[in-house]
Amino acid sequence: MKNRKNTNCGNNGLRRRRFIFSTLSAGFTLAVSPLYAQVAMNMPEAHVKEDEENSLASPRSPVSGSVTLFLCGDVMTGRGIDQVLPHAGDPILYEDYMKSATGYVELAERANGPIPRPVNFSYIWGDALPELDRRKPDVRIINLETAVTRSDAVQDKAVNYRMHPDNIPCIAVADIDCCALANNHVLDWGYAGLADTLETLKKANIRSAGAGQDIREAREPAVMPIPGKGRVLVCSFGSETSGIPSSWAAMPSRAGVDFLPDFSSGTIRGIRERIAVVKRMSDIVVASIHWGGNWGYEVPREQREFAYGLIDEAGVDIVHGHSSHHAKGIEVYQGKLVLYGCGDFLNDYEGISGHGAYRGDLALMYFVSTDLLSGKLVSLEMKPMQLKRFRLNRASRLDAIWLRDVLNREGKKFGSWVELSAENTLTLRWANG
Repeated sequence: MKNRKNTNCGNNGLRRRRFIFSTLSAGFTLAVSPLYAQVAMNMPEAHVKEDEENSLASPRSPVSGSVTLFLCGDVMTGRGIDQVLPHAGDPILYEDYMKSATGYVELAERANGPIPRPVNFSYIWGDALPELDRRKPDVRIINLETAVTRSDAVQDKAVNYRMHPDNIPCIAVADIDCCALANNHVLDWGYAGLADTLETLKKANIRSAGAGQDIREAREPAVMPIPGKGRVLVCSFGSETSGIPSSWAAMPSRAGVDFLPDFSSGTIRGIRERIAVVKRMSDIVVASIHWGGNWGYEVPREQREFAYGLIDEAGVDIVHGHSSHHAKGIEVYQGKLVLYGCGDFLNDYEGISGHGAYRGDLALMYFVSTDLLSGKLVSLEMKPMQLKRFRLNRASRLDAIWLRDVLNREGKKFGSWVELSAENTLTLRWANG
């Protein structure tokens, strides 16, 4: 839905954008700030006017109906994936495990067969693209867990992800509207890498949230008007529990991420105050949170209570949790959706052993329909995918059953379960739902 504000018709804008990226896929290179209250945040008047003109929902005129969002877990298009795209960056790595990103391509090919090189920009999305086209969600949100940069300012970390900026069409080709950036890889290549990432997304007309050149920008929610309906607001937060160094926290005069110092009531109050400044009637607020470890199904009590506080006190309608490399249990609290861990969506982990029992090769597309007036969940349908040869493929029936059983096992303590259709679609059910 990005670009719709620049056209007279959203569908015309979508068709135009797909033409552009089909051209890019053939070999060419792709050469809004959201609204905060003008007085409270000292934002330029132009930003306020732009948002007012592009939102068809008045603060005093609620719109009935629902909005449908596409959500997924971590999208990691750096390292090996970057190497098979049309504009592969410098493959050098500084890991103990691997010294060249091409090594991850070789591991994947050893496990599942040859990967054509270079692939076109749509290749990595595979069967997910027709699914997105069929469902036509109003807004598409991902957690982009890689720096998009040519920077060589590598940080002292165990793993560093970067994708060449000229490969950004691999994100845009899926019509992604917003990238959450408050995660533990966006600054892998330093402040220069972050600046490149923000600039590249802006040039591609993809909104971002959770990182910026200072704390004001990092805390600024992405605001996406939906013609005839309302708006979706995305706030992106990162926790040290996911591996984000506290030194990456944005400051008044320092770039960084919107860092959660803790999961306390004080942190919730601060988020509530920020959301209250911008939220209108018929707005759906998504809190996209990078938290917790990579493996394990347990959801810590502090995460649950923080999610509840965001819903009860801060005006959040959807909690979009990620960091775990596999899907975790799902909860519907006060009628609102809490995804504790969406699992990885795109990565270059094929051929790496050690956590096979978690089936990290399986991914889920989350299609969330939410009531515009109440913010309550109307429905959640999930489409299982399998990542093979750096491409998303429809999961087999057996794999879909495996995911169903895991979500039922892990959802039991939250009062949720899923049903699997003949078409391999998982539908969430919940107590009192």
